[in-house]
Amino acid sequence: MLHLASRADRLLALLLLAGGIVLGATGCKTGNISPESEVPFARTTFSFDQGIYPSDLDLFPKYTISPGDVLDVLFQIQRNQVERFPITLYHTISVKFVDLPNLNEVQDVLPDGTIMLPYLGAVYVLDKTATELTDELKEKYSGVLRDPELYVTILNFNARIEQLRRDLHTAPRGLSKLVTVRPDGYAAFPLIGEYLVAKKSINQVNAEVQEAYEKFLPGMNINLFLHEQAGSVVYLTGEVAEPGAYEMRKPITVLQAMALGGGFTHEAELRNVVVFRLHEQKRIARSLNVSDLTTTQRDAAFFYLRPDDIIFIPRTRIASLAQLMQQIADIALFRGWSASYSLGESVNFINDTSND
Repeated sequence: MLHLASRADRLLALLLLAGGIVLGATGCKTGNISPESEVPFARTTFSFDQGIYPSDLDLFPKYTISPGDVLDVLFQIQRNQVERFPITLYHTISVKFVDLPNLNEVQDVLPDGTIMLPYLGAVYVLDKTATELTDELKEKYSGVLRDPELYVTILNFNARIEQLRRDLHTAPRGLSKLVTVRPDGYAAFPLIGEYLVAKKSINQVNAEVQEAYEKFLPGMNINLFLHEQAGSVVYLTGEVAEPGAYEMRKPITVLQAMALGGGFTHEAELRNVVVFRLHEQKRIARSLNVSDLTTTQRDAAFFYLRPDDIIFIPRTRIASLAQLMQQIADIALFRGWSASYSLGESVNFINDTSND
């Protein structure tokens, strides 16, 4: 593959490609624009995203969580008054008899939700309050003892708080936990298990997880933050100096993506640059005539990319999908990308030579 002499030369060539207005001021050919005139360029994208994206050149649409993102879960525990405080598997129960202290018992709740008591054996205590269990035991013991006087207390009512603290004892920022979103879109949260978080907003996941933690421990509040973003990237391949995946922090155009890749090679066919985008479970391909901007055509427009778009700069004119896929298949780097799609996906090819 023949490349331009140096990175500086490649970038200069790309700037010249995108800067026909500057050339016009020095007397070079500039299409229909007279020297020193200013003409605004339109912006465009795929037809199904027209009028929606980009809505603001400095912002992406509403951010959704992606595999590889790292979420920071910050826990806050408030001692709120609750109407009902039930016994859980984490509690230690004290049963004391006023007149018969030899029958007193202090026991941890067993995994099956029971405790063992004299004369009664296994008694199910899970999800009952201390008052409810006291009344129940008085009734049960009335068949064994005359006028039984007893009372039940929960000794370690902070059991779940202590468990949470033990689970987070390595956190450098206090009661917080970093949670990584797996490739399948799930994230495992302390004490409440796994939740599907991919393609949801931070606020959506925060609300779902908050509800689960509130059920686990009344008074527990959580705040969810995006600690580390896996990255919004575009993929650049074909006749470009440095193919690869490039991070985009805001909407960028095809020309800007080419600049990130060091510019195009001498063999690049700029009249037939192809952009792939995933839409409704199909990979849509659109052909663009980037060379229109070299002559600053009045109907030229800058084509804006979305995260995960693929930009392919071919070496010859492409007339069919089969020819397009053959050129792509010849590039080993393209096959090696760990993107969220594969060449086996359904592809619609729009042989559209509209402007970039």
